[in-house]
Amino acid sequence: MTTGPHRPATGPLQAYLFADPAAHSLSPVMHRAAFRHAGLPGEYEARRVPPEDLPAALRGLRVPPACGANLSLPHKEAALALMDDLTPAARAIGAVNTVICRGEDLIGENTDAPGLLDALAPLTGPDRGQAAVLGAGGAARAAVWALQRDGWAVTVVNRTLARAEALTAELGGTAVAGADVPWENMALLVNASSAGLSRPDESPVTDEVVARLPAGAAVYDMVYRPAETCLLRQARAAGHRGENGLSMLAAQARLSFLAWTGADVPLHVFLNAAQAALQPHAQGEAP
Repeated sequence: MTTGPHRPATGPLQAYLFADPAAHSLSPVMHRAAFRHAGLPGEYEARRVPPEDLPAALRGLRVPPACGANLSLPHKEAALALMDDLTPAARAIGAVNTVICRGEDLIGENTDAPGLLDALAPLTGPDRGQAAVLGAGGAARAAVWALQRDGWAVTVVNRTLARAEALTAELGGTAVAGADVPWENMALLVNASSAGLSRPDESPVTDEVVARLPAGAAVYDMVYRPAETCLLRQARAAGHRGENGLSMLAAQARLSFLAWTGADVPLHVFLNAAQAALQPHAQGEAP
């Protein structure tokens, strides 16, 4: 992990989220809470950046007071070629979710991978076995890389088998078409796809698939809004442990903030801020 600060703090720091869409991100409330906790003057802004505008948005980070940015859909892979350097993790994964300003240079980092492992620790315990990762985008790449380094045997499942095969050819693991997955052997199921992100009643897998998971299996859905996704409802109905992606979101945010500022803010600061921001929605208000 590359840690900051890498740019002299002559005034309030400025960090961003570049994504499309970006309006409903929880990153601003988490990082603003972190700035307050650390006693640092700073601001965090979520900006909608269409793909064609990403190069210009990144160029804007090269001058103070910018200290860095987070990247989300659809920029994690496209940003690779726009960095001056990459950390070993970002280079190996092939996806950047955190940009660190170092002088006038931009360093691409990936905090999704360690963030996922931090989030999974209380859910899976010390045992390792077979894990299925759903999806083949930037989040899935981080999951496959992290899980394999943590001792899991990973199977990648994607609607387009060729994309899953391309991912595993680079990062390892096995690409399998959905109908051929030995679900009964999967001790862990991670949804790294966008299924359920815009349609809360959508699940990436059928009830039959979840029912085939072995007793004691864990299900982790990177989607966190709504808190109880369709996949998590399926998991609980089948008697499996499950958790949404809020814990990973908070964990990767903490690591990004550390890289930008050098301030190691406790995880609960990020998690509490995110949960508080979600509370009105949990009570039925429009997002």
